[in-house]
Order: sequence, then C-alpha cells, then structure tokens
Amino acid sequence: MEEYELPVLLVNEVGGICGVLEAHVDFLKTHFNLITMKEFLENKNILSKKVQAIYVWWHKPVIDHELLQSLPNLKVIANSGVGMDHLDLKLISGCGIKMANCPHAVSSSTADTGMALLLASARRLVEGCQIAVSLDTECFAPDWLGEEVTGATLGIIGMGNVGYKIALRAKAFEMKILYHNRKQRKEEEEQAIGAIYCKKIEDLLQQSDFVMLAVTLTPQTHKLIGKRELELMKPTAILINISRGLVVDQEALLEALRTGIIKAAALDVTYPEPLPRDHPLLKLKNIIITPHLGIKTHKTTRMITEEAVANLLAALNGLPMPSEVLPD
Repeated sequence: MEEYELPVLLVNEVGGICGVLEAHVDFLKTHFNLITMKEFLENKNILSKKVQAIYVWWHKPVIDHELLQSLPNLKVIANSGVGMDHLDLKLISGCGIKMANCPHAVSSSTADTGMALLLASARRLVEGCQIAVSLDTECFAPDWLGEEVTGATLGIIGMGNVGYKIALRAKAFEMKILYHNRKQRKEEEEQAIGAIYCKKIEDLLQQSDFVMLAVTLTPQTHKLIGKRELELMKPTAILINISRGLVVDQEALLEALRTGIIKAAALDVTYPEPLPRDHPLLKLKNIIITPHLGIKTHKTTRMITEEAVANLLAALNGLPMPSEVLPD
C-alpha cells in the first residue's frame, strides 16, 4: 500500500444513494486521503490504524461499537447535518473521539424549505398544479380557494438557527410570529423579528394558523406533536414539519387530517423515509410530502462539506472545532 501523507478520511461511498457527492470529492482529496467503507473492509488489516477521521453523509457509514473498535487512531467524526439522533454520542465520546455537526451551513436552505412548504400548503399549489395539467380539466372552479399567508399567525416550535431564519422570512410576509423554545431568546432578538415567546406550547398551538416544527430530535421532542396537541390546533390550521419525522405521531396526524381536526400538513420528513408505498398518508389530498429536501441545494451541500472539513482539520490539528457536539 502507498504511504499516506494526508490524514485518512473514511466515507461510506462516493456517489450512490448514501455516498458523498461526486462533485465534492476533489475538494475532500485536497485535505485527505479518501477511502470508502468497501476499500476499508477489503484492506482492514492495513487501513484500520490509518483512519483518523470519518465523514458521515446521510447517516452513513453506521457508527457502531464494532467500527469504533476497529479504528484505534480515529480522532474525529463530522456529521453532514445538524441532527445527531442517528449517532450514539455517549459511545463515541467514551472512545475519546470528538464529534461535530454543520449547523451554520444548513440553516438558510432549511428555512427556505419551511417557507416553501408553508406557502405551497396554504395556497394548495400541488393540488392546483395537478388540476392545471390534468387532461380532464375543462375550467378552473372559482370557489377553489386557499388560505391567506399575509397577516396570518405563525407558531414556530424550536427557535434555533433555522427557526430564527424562518421568522425573518415570515416577517416579510407581515405574519404575527409566536415561538416556543426551551429558552427564551434575548429581547433584542425578539424585537428584530417581532416574535412573541410562548412559555407553554399549548398557547402557541391554540393561536397559530400555521405551526412550523424546527426542533432537533431528542427524547423530549419524540412525538412532541400527538393527538392532544393536534386537537389544540385550529381546525383551519396547517402543520409543517422540517425537523425529524419522529417529532410527530404520524398515526395521530393521519387521523387529524382525515377527520378535519386540522386542515392540512406539509412534511419534509417522515418515518421511515420514504414511507411505504401503501402508507395511508400518501393517499390524502390535504398533505404535501417532500423527500427531505431541507438542505438539498448545490450551494448548501457544498457549504456542508466545507464546514465538515473545517471541523475535521481543526480536531486533527488540536484546535477548537467550530461546531463541536458534546454528549448530554
């Protein structure tokens, strides 16, 4: 085997469904010797001591005890998004390995996706497109109406980087903005976006025309929105989820959409992803489901890789990582 002058970075694969994007490979190779899981497994005896870093793209490779034990010189793992719920942080930290995510790169793109889903669901754009292109359409019904966005009340659950950028966008639509968060934002930050803090999630749910979920998945947010929460919402309200599928009880949501407890939903995330093709949510007309598009732009995916590389190199050089994640 050749000598490795650059640090060795392990990735799942290049291209494919769960591989790093081919467009990013040249950039990665300027800083690392890149090896895939296939190459690693085929040359495990030689490569196991050389791998110093792992780049997790779209939850792959799977970081388990067996892999960690086989990499004695692994120093750092960088994740290609914000959510770390697919990683056992205590296991990784217990092995003396640093971890990082990419919160800065993803926030604008994810906020854009949230607003796109809000607008699409309010104005029934997907249904409208289907009507406009249908061969059976002879005229457009004058009473086929959507909901007004300008001046409506938006409740944001989770006011981190993404939630705050959603509020900035909503302000441009002259929306009244409520938010619920573990911690209240500083007064000057609230004033900048015109947001009102709701200490109780119930108050937000009862008042909002649109409810946007922008939280990380934790034991506390697992099925945060269930039957009780949906019943607190207005029957004209629309739920938008851009966080993680498991933040919403999908069975309760299905029933709420079927029975008119809420008007509609727009989901960029589900569990599992994708849903089984016979899943009843896919048969409803008052729902939009997109394939986890939050970060999927050319610019954002490149920024994610750049942020990940900055974290990896910092850790390997003994410097503070810009986006280090510590176990709770």
